[in-house]
Amino acid sequence: MPQPKKNTAATAATTNEDASAAGLQSTGAASEIKASSSQAAAPNTEILIDQMPPEPVAIDLTSDVPNETAEQTELYINRELSWLEFNQRVLEEAGSESHRLLERLKFVAIFHSNLDEFFMIRVAGLEEQYRAGFGELTIDGLSPKQQLAEIRKRIKLQLEQVHHLCYADILPKLHAAGVRILGYEQFTQAQQHKLAKFFDEQIFPVLTPLAIDTGHPFPYVSNLSLSLVVQLKIAGETNGDSGLRFARVKVPDVLPRLCQVDEICGDDDGPETVSYVWLEDIIAHNLAKLFPDMEILETHPFRLTRNADIEIEEDEASDLLETIEKGIRQRRYGAVVRLEITATMPEHIKQMLMENLEITGHHVYTSKSALGLSSLMTLMEVPMSALKDIPFVPHNPFENGENEDLFTQIRQHDILLNHPYDSFEPVIDFIGKAARDPGVLAIKQTLYRVGKNSPIVQALIEAAENGKQVAVLLELKARFDEENNITWAKALEKVGVHVVYGLVGLKTHAKISLVVRREPGGLKRYVHLGTGNYNTASAKVYTDYGLFTCNEEIGADASELFNFLTGYSKQKSYRRLIVAPLNIRSQMLAFISRETLRHQSSGAAGDGRIVMKMNALVDPDIIGALYEASQAGVKIDLIIRGICALRPGLKGLSETIRVISIVGRFLEHSRVFYFHNGGAEEMYLGSADMMQRNLDRRVEILFPLLDAGLKAQVKESLEIMLRDTVKSRTLQPSGIYTPTVIDGGETIDSQTYFLNAKRK
Repeated sequence: MPQPKKNTAATAATTNEDASAAGLQSTGAASEIKASSSQAAAPNTEILIDQMPPEPVAIDLTSDVPNETAEQTELYINRELSWLEFNQRVLEEAGSESHRLLERLKFVAIFHSNLDEFFMIRVAGLEEQYRAGFGELTIDGLSPKQQLAEIRKRIKLQLEQVHHLCYADILPKLHAAGVRILGYEQFTQAQQHKLAKFFDEQIFPVLTPLAIDTGHPFPYVSNLSLSLVVQLKIAGETNGDSGLRFARVKVPDVLPRLCQVDEICGDDDGPETVSYVWLEDIIAHNLAKLFPDMEILETHPFRLTRNADIEIEEDEASDLLETIEKGIRQRRYGAVVRLEITATMPEHIKQMLMENLEITGHHVYTSKSALGLSSLMTLMEVPMSALKDIPFVPHNPFENGENEDLFTQIRQHDILLNHPYDSFEPVIDFIGKAARDPGVLAIKQTLYRVGKNSPIVQALIEAAENGKQVAVLLELKARFDEENNITWAKALEKVGVHVVYGLVGLKTHAKISLVVRREPGGLKRYVHLGTGNYNTASAKVYTDYGLFTCNEEIGADASELFNFLTGYSKQKSYRRLIVAPLNIRSQMLAFISRETLRHQSSGAAGDGRIVMKMNALVDPDIIGALYEASQAGVKIDLIIRGICALRPGLKGLSETIRVISIVGRFLEHSRVFYFHNGGAEEMYLGSADMMQRNLDRRVEILFPLLDAGLKAQVKESLEIMLRDTVKSRTLQPSGIYTPTVIDGGETIDSQTYFLNAKRK
């Protein structure tokens, strides 16, 4: 068995933002990846590769990769294909009848939203590598060309699955339950008349038909926009193809994509029935009003996805805010990475679009479904509680404080919140009360994704207006939140908050808030540390931990960390916090090595034990250390929601490593790292996944749980997740996920377990 290669971080593909959703069962084994890369391509694969534009540096798919890389291929799962397994798990949740119907449809929307981001960032990056002739293989032994071909093959299978699931299962059942998405022709003549009037009054004024001919160049089509391509001719003309014309009509994104017909038509079918029609369907049936004296021959929808990864040369940027604002505008003009069309579009129209968009066949994805199904999330607004999850009221541990204020309770002992089972309100109250407390002198805060109408930001503004010293590091480079963060940055600066936009070359992903308060005994520092964002919306659906503490060492670390973030401090070490890019990797390697050595020194009775929970595991050094620990016999459990490049269960290498993924009602987002340490247990929580981007190119924090009771509480939660047999799936050596089976164990849905525990 080959040994894991050391110091291979440079050969691994770069990684990007978290996908904000959940995951599913595999459509193909990762063991097939190596086979497909070394054998002659199957006919369908050959077609895909032939459709690629000529590459500057040829890579022969039929040739074997170098021996060393071939050995590495056996040790690692491809990052992109692992992500597709994650999104397949989302699709599995859509198919699970344990969820109510609208919740199942929600997972369909999440699946498509995830896929959009995957194309905008990951596929776009591979396309760039391919066109640049990038010949270096990833750590698992695949070239960009091979990855693109395998990605396309798997996504096409997934799209077939989601179409069948949506149109043969979920939507018919929703129809029977009273939620209907109907075609324009399915409505009565009276209803169609009212829809036509709605078109005239609400839709027609915002439409702009754009002709496509020698005098009208093909119009620009923005990222993720839905359009109609219209083939028409002058009414009465009989001169064959010479009289044919094309036009593009953008489906306006300022209007609801799903239009509620009951409201438009004034129908009253009762509270148990609601009907919708797609906006593009209304437009398509009223196009004659846009093209008078023209004959509409055909109308077909299409949707574009572009490269949306903003490249920022920070060293050359005199004003980071201005540079990112410019980058957001440029995002609209990125290269096309996907063209979605419906199965009814004829070949000549498809070819016309491909020619004008300057793309080839491998960019085209044909769907039997409506395009852009992420819009189905709108139906979660339907007021039918029987079709949604049973609501719950999060627990607020501060309400048990017998009227003691928040600061008093934190002084008494550390308090740990487990969102969303525990309320996010204490976090809002922490900043809000600090803003109004006359004893508070200063508030310092990192913000990554705060969302719209943020009560946290409003509290910081109030604090500044009340004369507090307020400093905020607001990360402008948080992908797809740049525009929102720029808005908040300007609002904070307007009231005198010291706003720092981030560090050159690094994203600040750490979640920390520091309050400095004058008390009778002197100044006291109160700290909140979290694994998730200061975002009230995500706190309701993401599982995250948040710790309140006034531990003096952690408080001192927090002050010095903010000096590093806002000033020129070159702090290299901290008392209790572990901080990237300084030392998270080295400390994690040291913890794993310590566990390995302790286990080996204990002989056959060794009690080595490691449990890690995170969103992704890609870093080759961390994986190599875990392989070595497994070879020594250390029992290792990994709870990894998404991407996992480690292959568990390989004989002689990773036999003692078990990897599970949990996808359910909530998005597993917390990061926890537990080491048995010979009984002197250590546990760290934080914001960092074990990926090169997190460890080398971000400011991240891991913080310890020092209270024995809190440590035991989190350890028990980990053990319950490891016994999950409902929403958990186990990663096999081949790279596929299978349902988790535990001999003699009870049936456990860990998220439901935690919900019920908080209800009690």
